[in-house]
Amino acid sequence: MKLKSLAALLLSCGVIASPVLLYGCGGSDDNETSPTPAPTPTPEPPPSVSAPAAALKDCCTAGDKDFPKVGGNLGNQNYSSLKQITREQVGQMGGAWVNRIEGGLTTGTNQSTSVVVDGVIYIESALGNVIAVDGKTGVTKWKWTTPHGVVTRRGVAVAKDLGLIYTLAGGNRLIALKKDTGEVAWTKQYPGTTDPDFVGAVQKVALVYHDKRLYIGTNDGNRGAAFSADATNGNVLTAFWGVPRRGEPGYETWGDAPETDRTGATPWIHPAVDPELGLVYWTFGNTRGGSSQNGSTRPGLNLFANSIVALDMKTGAYKWHFQSVHHDIWDMDNVMAPVLANVKIRGEDRKVVIYGSKTGMYYILDRKDGTAPLGIDEVPVKQDVRQATWPTQPIPRQGAWMETCIVDQPLGTAIPGDPNRAVPNYARGCLYDPHWETPTLTAPGHGGGANWNHQSYSPFTGLVYTGTGYVAAAHSLTEASNGLRPPGSYMTGAVVAVDPSTNLVKWKKNMPYSLAHGNGILTTATGLLFIGQPDGNLLAMDGDNGNELWRFQTGASISASPVTYEIDGEQYVAVYSGGTGIPYGDSAARGDYLWAFKVGGTVAPAATPQAPIVRRPVSGSAVEGASLPTPNTVYLGRVQTAANQPGAAESTAVNAMTPTWMRVPVNTTVTFTNPAGNANTRCATQFFEGEYNFKLLPGASANHTFTKPGEYFYNDCYSARSTGKIVVY
Repeated sequence: MKLKSLAALLLSCGVIASPVLLYGCGGSDDNETSPTPAPTPTPEPPPSVSAPAAALKDCCTAGDKDFPKVGGNLGNQNYSSLKQITREQVGQMGGAWVNRIEGGLTTGTNQSTSVVVDGVIYIESALGNVIAVDGKTGVTKWKWTTPHGVVTRRGVAVAKDLGLIYTLAGGNRLIALKKDTGEVAWTKQYPGTTDPDFVGAVQKVALVYHDKRLYIGTNDGNRGAAFSADATNGNVLTAFWGVPRRGEPGYETWGDAPETDRTGATPWIHPAVDPELGLVYWTFGNTRGGSSQNGSTRPGLNLFANSIVALDMKTGAYKWHFQSVHHDIWDMDNVMAPVLANVKIRGEDRKVVIYGSKTGMYYILDRKDGTAPLGIDEVPVKQDVRQATWPTQPIPRQGAWMETCIVDQPLGTAIPGDPNRAVPNYARGCLYDPHWETPTLTAPGHGGGANWNHQSYSPFTGLVYTGTGYVAAAHSLTEASNGLRPPGSYMTGAVVAVDPSTNLVKWKKNMPYSLAHGNGILTTATGLLFIGQPDGNLLAMDGDNGNELWRFQTGASISASPVTYEIDGEQYVAVYSGGTGIPYGDSAARGDYLWAFKVGGTVAPAATPQAPIVRRPVSGSAVEGASLPTPNTVYLGRVQTAANQPGAAESTAVNAMTPTWMRVPVNTTVTFTNPAGNANTRCATQFFEGEYNFKLLPGASANHTFTKPGEYFYNDCYSARSTGKIVVY
């Protein structure tokens, strides 16, 4: 498509100079105030015999004996047609085998999901190596050891027709390995930022293969490119930039922002591909220029950040887009891999893409033109002219599938695991409430909702499933990163099932851990749902209601999607247990366990690792109260020195408690002191149990005796960010 006609198209869609962003190019479907889109033609029935899953010929052929791609198929459905393991039999599953693919590694970041072709499992390790494992015996067939250093990976791509496996490596390298031996077939190194053909950093991103072409995103943090490459040599074929430069469509949606503030919008998760429509669907991340929480220097919609963009899969030409968050100042980019499904809406067959979402919402769009068959409205939201906030945000008419507001609760009444619990002393708000210098606590938070975990759409149940996280965040201009996840807050989650024909929740199960970071879902043709947890347990659930049917301890945190395959007529389920630092940091156990399970398997579960710490930790290490220079005393508003003394100046830092973490025996009396040199009244507000709430003028002190063992967090009314913890033993 020529640049001039594309710019005109964007103008007609309301992305340049229009006060309201519409959907695709026809407005929101079923919207009385918008033009009615043309009727959707009834799709032709699918062929009676589908191509094998490993052929990757269409969007929605289910996995069968193979599970050839991260996401299962080109539509990212994470669904298998295998039926040998039923709801009645799943409780009889045991370990078929386990392979410590790196010889017992217990460190690193593992975000890779395995794929299965012709009975062989291909997986990347935390070290960046690629390992091929016999799916029946668990024996390593070959291993490629990278000479290019460690980068985060999210799964290999397999071209069965070319006999190649693709992985990414340090230095912007794409590596093609021979499928049967692991030998390097060729290496393509993409140019650096000074080269005019630069496409971005190809690391910590995802690979998709189809029809001798690779679809690769970049995550360099500058401006991301969604590009395609020749699968026979790695040469770039097409590229679409998430952040337009001068003269490119969408440039005007950044106001007069300097080039240095027009950054981000990186497409770093697996796109979906629909060969029938000839489209590839990319999701782009948030803005990064200056500060992701400061929108004052980049007025406008900021396209194509926080958007799903449909491109011609051969030419790379723009077809349509939908922006889920306008002018993002909360790091609420929707980076989950989009899912393609054929569903019946109001009696009509519709080809949809299910897109979402950190915001806790599904944006269900017609995948031909981006219109919204169930209605999405531009809803007015609170404004702050300093932030150049956009006046409206798109909200599905069915609402969110999780809480989007922080609700006030008196101290002593909050229940652990309640997503509405609020850490005290913060300004509290809802999704899309603006912020400035004062931290404002909102939900779901940039670590909540659904994140880069893989969803699953089950044609068997007709439902789409996702893991979620409850990780409220406080946003302000003072935060160095994307927002503060307050110390002491619980980080839990849920599994949610939504009917995409109505966008209504079918069921929801609260879970003890956040399931939003790599915890993908697998569904099968017997109504089973599999998901791994950060505590190392792989769960099987009933897809109709979420009831747990089976669990198995794998030995390390799971941050990957389970897969299933068949060998010699026997069905296996496999998962990689490696672990990652999000959101539980080093408390989530790491490993290198590649497990396979089957009915009647006899390999016993692994030893149970230490459970992740579900409450956001305070800064620093534990200090015995009796060993302090002034025993059993906390100084408010002061940063702890190396000698465990209070710093010389008053502070509002997160670690402005001395000490931040104290240990004392039961029945110890602790003194809380606001140093005389402080200029402000400071507090020690204990949450969530409400044991004490001291408000102290400069120079004042108060005492509390701890009569029960436990973990007692507290923060400050002057600066809610300043948080400490006392562990009573």
